[in-house]
Amino acid sequence: MAVQFCSERSGEGNQALRWSVGASDGRAYVRQASLMDVLSAEGTTSIPIDHVEVDESGRKLARGTRGAFAVEAIWTPVVGECDYFDVSMEITYDGLEPMDIGLQIRLDLLGNGRPRWLIPGAFYKENRFRHNTRKYPRYSYDETEPEDMVSDFWAFRADRSALPAVFAWNDGVCAALCVSEYSALGMNGIGFAGNRQGTSIWVNFPYREEPVVFDGEPRPQPADIQMYCVKPGERIKVHYLLYVSLPDLHAYDPFVRAVYDIDRQHHRLHPWMDLATAADLTAHGLFTWHYSDTHHILYETAAFDRELNNNVKGLGDRAHMHVAWVSGVPYAYALLTYGRVHKHADYVDAACKVIDKVASGIAPNGTFWAEWTLERGWGCGWNPNREWLQARTIAEATLFMVRALAFERPHQSHETWIQAVKSNLDFAVRIQREDGNFGSYYHGQSGEVVEWDGAGGMLWIAALAEAAKLFSDRRYSAAAERAGRYYERFVLDEFIYGAPEDVHLTPTSEDAYNAVVAYVLLYEQDGDKTWLELAKRSADWMMTFRWTYNLHFPEHSLLAQYDFRSRGADQASPSNQHLHNYGLFCVPEMLRLWRYTEDDYYLHRTTDHIACFLQFIAREDGDFNAYKGMVTERYYNTHCFQPKGMMVTLSHAWCVGVTLYACQAAEEFQPYLDFEDHPTTLAYIR
Repeated sequence: MAVQFCSERSGEGNQALRWSVGASDGRAYVRQASLMDVLSAEGTTSIPIDHVEVDESGRKLARGTRGAFAVEAIWTPVVGECDYFDVSMEITYDGLEPMDIGLQIRLDLLGNGRPRWLIPGAFYKENRFRHNTRKYPRYSYDETEPEDMVSDFWAFRADRSALPAVFAWNDGVCAALCVSEYSALGMNGIGFAGNRQGTSIWVNFPYREEPVVFDGEPRPQPADIQMYCVKPGERIKVHYLLYVSLPDLHAYDPFVRAVYDIDRQHHRLHPWMDLATAADLTAHGLFTWHYSDTHHILYETAAFDRELNNNVKGLGDRAHMHVAWVSGVPYAYALLTYGRVHKHADYVDAACKVIDKVASGIAPNGTFWAEWTLERGWGCGWNPNREWLQARTIAEATLFMVRALAFERPHQSHETWIQAVKSNLDFAVRIQREDGNFGSYYHGQSGEVVEWDGAGGMLWIAALAEAAKLFSDRRYSAAAERAGRYYERFVLDEFIYGAPEDVHLTPTSEDAYNAVVAYVLLYEQDGDKTWLELAKRSADWMMTFRWTYNLHFPEHSLLAQYDFRSRGADQASPSNQHLHNYGLFCVPEMLRLWRYTEDDYYLHRTTDHIACFLQFIAREDGDFNAYKGMVTERYYNTHCFQPKGMMVTLSHAWCVGVTLYACQAAEEFQPYLDFEDHPTTLAYIR
């Protein structure tokens, strides 16, 4: 796709730079009105574009001067599967005194249509609905209420993003700017604005967070404006990438892939162990620290500090179990399979007791209850209403109980599991709307669908598809197909939301995992290439949550001291800004997607995720102040919840269990999981 680059003069005689895409009708394009804005306490100094030329290699060069600042810029075209511009700028300061400044490079999108945004891992579309029960940054074209975290412009520090880039769309064009985490001026930043005055994206050196700062709490913090003290005669270099494309909502994907190809050459992986060691440790950790033989549950959390846990009456060990998601059947299944294969009878016994417990907890509506707690017994979980059950939690428990039944067939029969699974599946078929929607929340007593919005019910597709095979029941496969057609709209809109109980109708990485699993299984069910395309598109969106680079952590932080490499980690969501390992949930489907598509990108990025979370599995008692086999939930990547470089000092059942699950699933593909970044062969899949 050809991108046209030229300079033009405005009615006032000022030069501007212009980019347009080949299919543009001439009214939609991207414009840079000045080389750079210098921001200081005295105001904004815009450096004009005084001169533009093209050298023999096709690079575009521009110069501009105003006051004490002179700027030289070079746009080098990079041509390949994704065309973009590699831009370098040198700023010279000839003032007589040191000066605190910030540098900003801004692009304007010209054309019709209200803008749409993407900051990978941090901001999606408007990011939050007005009626969402969770407070975090929201974009509005015509509202600005910073105290409510609603604004027509936002600017963020780079380390909030899995790839520090800001994408914008209007009806005629897509454009993006991308920076690294740091430059000579400090941490970089990205931002955007869209209102009746126009649509803009920009990069900041150093970062500015405005109009307010989101630190994880519903009440925002004041703006954070960083400045750099420039000295007389100093020369500063900054660097960024510029991308322009057609307005296809999937246009982000080629650029994300291109930047990933750059980053993976410079940001190395650092797994602490191999798959077998990780599986052995996490099986031990899940059984030793999370399983309760008294209650037949997997405790959702176990404290790193066992002495402190005793002093606070065991409150670090949370005697609660969700039936899936943050505990329950998926991880009991992982322990069951490991126990059978490696002949650990105690693991098998524990896993079966947990699944038996879940199978016994059927709500009046016919589904599983969401959660068992020591204080209250069975209940509804962490939903907006205490009488509601959330579709994803119930569907995931059903899916893994189906898998446990299939696995156990040669070993043991489990009639109560069969009855529980069929009760849940029949509920899903019964309440499914004619268009395929399963709804997102159900009343625990009546079974009424109380929230139809969102994609929280998408994982029923996977449960029904696998159950159709297990029970040879065409009703289940037909319901899965209808749902696949309904939930396609979320995938095509590049905005999938509603999976976790605790972040009501929020776009999350977990929504992407569920979509990948659902559409890979639909493809395997009937071979329809439509499902494969939707699986690919879901995987591409998932990769916007996945770190392409290694964060620079504060020197004395735990993550820095242990040399934690963030490449391959996932942001949980724009609302829950921390790194997590839940992407291991869809490792089997991602590796099969690689096999079906022969697209090495999926293999590399899945390898990254596995390698990332072969770190911080406690190798022995005392390792990073944890106990053998423990795994934390949160690694803090930015100013949110906790200081950057910290981690939660609790082991979580799901974090331990999903690691055990993925390590077992990945064993078949182990020769192709190249943690050293050498070229990969596709011989296996051919």
